[in-house]
Amino acid sequence: MRSDAHRPSSQRFSTGAPKLEPALSIHAATLIAPFATDEPPVFHGPSIDEFFPEVLFNLAGVPITRIHLIQFLATIAVVVIFWLGTRRMRVVPGRFQSLVEMGLDFVRVNIGEDLLGKKDAQRFLPILTTLFFMILFMNITGIIPFLNIAGTSIIAVPLTLAVVSYVTFIYAGIKKSPKNFFKNSLFPSGVPWPIYIIVTPIELISTFIIRPVTLTLRLLMNMMVGHLLLVLFFAATQFFIFDMGGWWSILGAGSLAFGFVFTLFEILVAVLQAYVFALLTAVYIQLAVAEEH
Repeated sequence: MRSDAHRPSSQRFSTGAPKLEPALSIHAATLIAPFATDEPPVFHGPSIDEFFPEVLFNLAGVPITRIHLIQFLATIAVVVIFWLGTRRMRVVPGRFQSLVEMGLDFVRVNIGEDLLGKKDAQRFLPILTTLFFMILFMNITGIIPFLNIAGTSIIAVPLTLAVVSYVTFIYAGIKKSPKNFFKNSLFPSGVPWPIYIIVTPIELISTFIIRPVTLTLRLLMNMMVGHLLLVLFFAATQFFIFDMGGWWSILGAGSLAFGFVFTLFEILVAVLQAYVFALLTAVYIQLAVAEEH
């Protein structure tokens, strides 16, 4: 019988010895597996779904979402501010009364009287003031922490206010000239009769259809795009700094800076859109009460 001493070294050490190589491989795979299966951080950008939040509760059968609560809050804020600012008017106003009067004077002078004159501006000042401050307060909620979305970023509010503007325009025209308002709007004077075949459909579409549509879409789109941009910048900041870390934090600092800049820009847009909406309403009223009507 041949002894182990005469066996080749490879056979001598392998026979009866534990097979360590497979065991080590399994152990290493067990240690590495959790890190190998971890997925890299994924950036989740803004979505259109943010304008369709979940229903929080039903109020008299009407579903109420977070955006509706923001709209209620903005409406209450407008009513309370003007109630407090005008309930005890003084000859020598205090700071709060002066601030409220400055807002009212801005609408009265820069939107009303400049376009309609003092007489007609006085008549339509309540509508113009309501439109301006309602839109302003609902727009500004888009940059307020914990609200972070404009009340005008869903179509219900812009459409409702556009209908108010449209009805006011029609009322002003009929009140000024009950018999000739629609005639003068659809058949402008000084146009040869054959040309009315082209002019009248254009006037019908532009005056009575396009105006409320453009009022609605201009306000809605500006607020939606502004919200999406702010969410994009601040979501990118969180992703670069907290999820990626390291050198990516430099990009996070840049996106944070852009977020603050666009926040200031969004404040300007909020004021500008309120001004444009009220101004265009005054323009339409001025056209309705013009002498040819």
